[in-house]
Amino acid sequence: MAASSSDSDALADRLDRCEAALGYRFRDRALLELCLTHASVARTRLASNERLEFLGDAVLGLVVCEMLFRLYPEFSEGELTRVKSVLVSRTTCAELSRRLGLDRLLLVGKGLGGADRIPTSILGAVFESLIAGVYLDGGLEPARILIERVVDEELERAAARDRGRNFKSVLQHLAQKRFGETPGYRLLDEQGPDHSKCFLIAAVIGETTYPAAWGASKKEAEQAAAQNALTDLGEDARGDEE
Repeated sequence: MAASSSDSDALADRLDRCEAALGYRFRDRALLELCLTHASVARTRLASNERLEFLGDAVLGLVVCEMLFRLYPEFSEGELTRVKSVLVSRTTCAELSRRLGLDRLLLVGKGLGGADRIPTSILGAVFESLIAGVYLDGGLEPARILIERVVDEELERAAARDRGRNFKSVLQHLAQKRFGETPGYRLLDEQGPDHSKCFLIAAVIGETTYPAAWGASKKEAEQAAAQNALTDLGEDARGDEE
């Protein structure tokens, strides 16, 4: 009986630490336990987190797609797809699991060894399972909050790798994150004949107009204006690659 009580206390502590890592408290603790249960330790496969992994993958994809659509309006469909594929990949999900410390909270069979030897596929799956658990326990909003908090850094990195020097995209993300505003671009002047015009454009965020820049096209001037705004805001203005 003492051993059973000890096991129960150990499980409760594991669940507490998982909730702390997620920043979410489950109403249904049995659901949280199921999220952490790998097939290697479950009575049957249906008593493991495999079905939850299936649902969590869909919820993760939805929220990531919405984030990318909202934060990077300059990205084409192909660019959005490429960045999404990085963020929802098993490798990224496994890395996020490690950062949250889930590798030490999983319920797995002894044959899988210690936390440092748990396969990437299993670590990625538990992250998706827990997203599904939060979604089922509290709805889409807490699942969205969890995903946005955890993937934000990876999203910025993946977007930067994909686009290289797109200052407008960098400024868009920064403005949304820091001010809750979408940058606009104001045409201040244009000079030259119709076949060879130059444009003076300034980036505007809220009521603030940032240093203007000239360009041989409106697109070029907007990129330069976005770079000026990033510099003025004290950000690294190296930008993303077009």
